[in-house]
Amino acid sequence: MKNKWLLGLLMLVATSAGAQQLAFGRQVVDTLTSPFFWGRGYTNNGLQKAAQYLTGQFALFGLMPLKGNSFTQPFSYPVNTFPGTMEVRINGVRLTPGADFIVGEESKGVKASAALIKQDSTHFVNMNERVVVELKDKLTWSVAPRAANYTAVYIDKKALTTDPTFIEVNIENKTVGSFKAANVCGKVTGTQKPDSVVMITAHYDHLGGMGSNTYFAGANDNASGIALLLGLAKYYAQHPAPYTMVFICFAGEEAGLLGSKYFVDHPLVPLKSVRFLTNIDLAGTGSEGITVVNATEFAAEFKMLNVANSSRLLTAINARGKAANSDHYWFTENGVPSFFIYTLGGIKAYHDVFDISATLPLNEYEDLLKLIVGFNKKLME
Repeated sequence: MKNKWLLGLLMLVATSAGAQQLAFGRQVVDTLTSPFFWGRGYTNNGLQKAAQYLTGQFALFGLMPLKGNSFTQPFSYPVNTFPGTMEVRINGVRLTPGADFIVGEESKGVKASAALIKQDSTHFVNMNERVVVELKDKLTWSVAPRAANYTAVYIDKKALTTDPTFIEVNIENKTVGSFKAANVCGKVTGTQKPDSVVMITAHYDHLGGMGSNTYFAGANDNASGIALLLGLAKYYAQHPAPYTMVFICFAGEEAGLLGSKYFVDHPLVPLKSVRFLTNIDLAGTGSEGITVVNATEFAAEFKMLNVANSSRLLTAINARGKAANSDHYWFTENGVPSFFIYTLGGIKAYHDVFDISATLPLNEYEDLLKLIVGFNKKLME
């Protein structure tokens, strides 16, 4: 009877701890996707506010900076932004930014009323105003470093019942030649081999705002990855590992993996000291398991990851080869063994206004945390 009581108590404690971890992850995602952070991008100081939030979290957990007394690693890059007016009418009907249309991230600002000439079934242009309209099945946005000499307006096909023949457009853009950003970096010093490093990374930037009333929240991409990184940082601050655990939140990923490139070019820890790096992006689902980029490059470590999943924390761990699709890439290119992990299944929102916290399940948050802790333990054996 005593053993049954003890087992029940241990299960209750484990369940409570898991619930607390998930609640923490949800709180992080809710926070980072709120209007205050405005898509963690290039208007309304969204990226800078997010960096301040992350440094506050690192300090609260008791992490230490990688170098000096600051958690931030500043750098800068050019970007085309849309801070102001964002208005489009087609055939007299006003369209909703984000839901009905997006402006091409490389577009210049324009204010015009003009007829549109049909080029084919999806393209319509006005050469005088240098406006291009394209009909799309899905609207996805991105980031551009500079403005082109035209304005592109992408419209969801479902928003129109007839071909666009006339456009009224008022779009403001602002190019920023040296946008100030920063990686946020912290560490928990190892208890046995402090000069050996295991890294956990994720990007905290997203697309920001498109006009003064529309922003891209970026719940799955990548508030979810940051939530998992912070959960791991909190765990290792309370349970220091034999190796030094380094946590890096990258800026500039959506603009071309710029933050990770800057870190590799200006490392705050010797890259040769890194035993392994796990990069986390798109971590908000997982009903169909995960995919591991670089699994074929680092077969021994991929086997360790599968051993860590021996209790079937996740339904599937899929192997993928080398790919330059997230911040692990520059580290791999510079001799640092690395994985990039992303989840599968669930919502399909990506680089659109529908990637919001309310519809992000976070259904494998606890299991992902357990998997990475188990994997790291294997790395340090």
